[in-house]
Amino acid sequence: MSKRYIVIVCALLAAASLVPYWQANSSGFVSIDDHVYVLENSHILDGLTMNGVAWAFTSGYAANWHPLTWLSHMLDVQLFGLNPRWHHVTNLLLHMANTMLLFFVLRRMTKAPWQSAFVAALFALHPLHVESVAWVAERKDVLSTFFWMLTMGAYCHYAERRSLSRYAPVLVCFALGLMAKPMLVTLPFVLLLLDYWPLGQLGREGAPTKAPIEAGRPAASLKGKRKPGKKKAPVKVPAAAEPAASGRGPVSISLLLWEKIPLLVLAALSCIVTYIVQQEGGAIRSFRNYPLDLRVENAFVSYVTYIGKMIVPHDLAVFYPYLPLSSWQVLGAALLIIAVTFAAVREARRHPYLTVGWLWYAGTLVPVIGLVQVGEQALADRYTYVPMIGLFILIAWGVPELLGTWRHRNKVLAAASALTLVGLFVATWTQTGYWRDDFTLFDHAIDVTQDNSVAYYARGYAYEGVGDYRRAIADYDRAIAINARYVLAYNNRGTAYASLGDLKQAIADYDGALRIDPKDAEAYTNRGNAHNALGNYAQAIADYDRAMAINPELAAPCYNRGNVYKTLGNYGQAIADYDRAIAINPRLAQAYRNRGVSYYRLGNKKLAYEDVREAAMLGDKAARDLLRSQE
Repeated sequence: MSKRYIVIVCALLAAASLVPYWQANSSGFVSIDDHVYVLENSHILDGLTMNGVAWAFTSGYAANWHPLTWLSHMLDVQLFGLNPRWHHVTNLLLHMANTMLLFFVLRRMTKAPWQSAFVAALFALHPLHVESVAWVAERKDVLSTFFWMLTMGAYCHYAERRSLSRYAPVLVCFALGLMAKPMLVTLPFVLLLLDYWPLGQLGREGAPTKAPIEAGRPAASLKGKRKPGKKKAPVKVPAAAEPAASGRGPVSISLLLWEKIPLLVLAALSCIVTYIVQQEGGAIRSFRNYPLDLRVENAFVSYVTYIGKMIVPHDLAVFYPYLPLSSWQVLGAALLIIAVTFAAVREARRHPYLTVGWLWYAGTLVPVIGLVQVGEQALADRYTYVPMIGLFILIAWGVPELLGTWRHRNKVLAAASALTLVGLFVATWTQTGYWRDDFTLFDHAIDVTQDNSVAYYARGYAYEGVGDYRRAIADYDRAIAINARYVLAYNNRGTAYASLGDLKQAIADYDGALRIDPKDAEAYTNRGNAHNALGNYAQAIADYDRAMAINPELAAPCYNRGNVYKTLGNYGQAIADYDRAIAINPRLAQAYRNRGVSYYRLGNKKLAYEDVREAAMLGDKAARDLLRSQE
C-alpha cells in the first residue's frame, strides 16, 4: 500500500470513528453512573488538584480503582466545566485514536494493510461499541483501550529487537492501562497469541512454518481460464499465515513466557485491588443471589449472544436483565463454543489467524463474562469493545481465504465490505441516537428487552428528576413488580411519595428497603428526612446516626442531622455536623449557609459572614439573598 493510500485509509478511518457517533455531542449526561462519576463527585467537580490526584490513586470510590480514569474526568471538568458536549468529544477522540492505533499496529505486525484497515473499520463502526463511546461514565473503556493499543504497538517494536529499553515502554503502557480499567489483565495472554501469529515468535515446533500461498505473491501457477488477447492481472492472496512478519524469527517458548511474568504480576496485583474495592463497595454479587451454575449457564449463552449481536446488531440496550434460560439454549451454546474452540486449535498450523482470533475473543471476555458477577446485568455491550477485535481479525483474514482464487473474488470482497460498513454506519448512527437523553435511552431498553426492572427504575428516576412524581411512582411500581427485592426502587419510590407530601407512604417504602438491606445508609438517611419533616426529631437523629455509622463518607446524613440540631437550638452540635459534611463534600453550599446561620445565632458574626459568602460563591441563592439583606 502506497503512502497515498495509507493517508486515504487513515482519513476514512477517522471519519468512520467520528461521524456515526457525532450526534452524541448534543446528548446530555445520563442518570446511570454519570452522576456518580462526574455530576455529584466533589473530587471531580474541583478539577485537577493535588488533593484530587491523591484521592484518585487512593480511593476505591464507586467500587473501582482506576485513577487515570478519574484524572481524565477531572481534566475535562477543569477545561470544559460540566458542558456534556466536551466530555462526549473526549470519548470520541479516544475512540478515533484507538481505531487508528489498531490499524497501524495490525499493519505493522501482519504486513497486510487492507485486512488491517477492514478490522479497524469494523472496530470503528460496529454499534456494539456505541455504549463505550456515547456514555461518559464509560470513559474507562475507551481510555484503557488506548493504552491496550499502545502496549501492543510497543510490544511489536520490542519483538523486532529484544532489549530492556524496548521492553520498558511495554510495561509502562500496560501499567497505565490497568490504572484506567482492569480489563487489561488479559493482555499478556493476547501478546502470547500474537507471538504465535502474526509475529511468528514461537519456536519451530509450534510456529506456523509456511502459508498456503505466500502473502502478496502472484498466484502465477494457479490454473484458470483466460480470454484470448487479454492479460490477466496476478491474484493477490492475503497474509493468512505469514510467519515472522515483523520479528527476527522463532524465539524459545520459555523466553516468551518469562518475559510475560512482569506483566502477569501487574495483572495479578490489579485483580487483587479490583476484587477488594469491588467487594468493599458492594459491587460483587454473592453466590446466594447468583449461584455458580446460573453464572456458568449465562456465560455460555452470553458468548453466543455476543456473536449473534456482532453479526446482526439488533435489540441493543443499555441494560440486559437476567432471564430464565432453557436447557437447550445452554446445551446448544456450550456445544457450539466447545466445537469452535476445538476447530480453532486444530487449525492452528494451517489457519493461525483462526486460532488467534477466536482465542482473543474467548479469552478477553473471561473477566466480564459473569463468573465473577459485578452488578446485575446478564451481559453488556461495553464488554465487547476489545474482545470483538478477535472476531474481526477472524473475518478479515478468513473470508478472503475462503474465497480462494475465484475470479470474482476481489469484486465480491469489495462489494460485501462496502455494504457491511454502510450497514454498520446506519446501525451505529441509529443506536447513538438512543443516547440523546434518559427517556429515549430507557424507552428503547424497555422496548427491546423483557422484564427489565433496571430500565423501569432508571426511567422512573428520570421522571422524578423533572418533577413528574406520578409517572416516576408508576415506573418504580413496575420495577418492584418484576423484582420484589429491588432496594433502590423502594427507596426512590419513597422519595417520590415524600415529594408529593405522602410522608407515611414514604416511610413505609423506606422500611421496605431496609427489610431487604438493613445496611442501606441512603434508606436510613431518607427515612430520617421523612421523620424530620413530621417533627419526629429523635427518630430522625437515630436514623442519621445509623446512616453515618454504616457509611461515614456520606455527607447527606451529617448535613441533615445538623439541620435537626439547628432546629432544636443546639447550634454547637449543628456546627460540628456541618463541619463533617463540608469535610466530605467541600462544595455543599447549603452546609456553609446553615453553618453560617448557626454561627450568627451564637454571636460569631465574622465566621457567619464568611460561611454565607462561601455558600453564595458556590451558587446558593438563599445565601446570596442573605448577603443582599445585610448590605
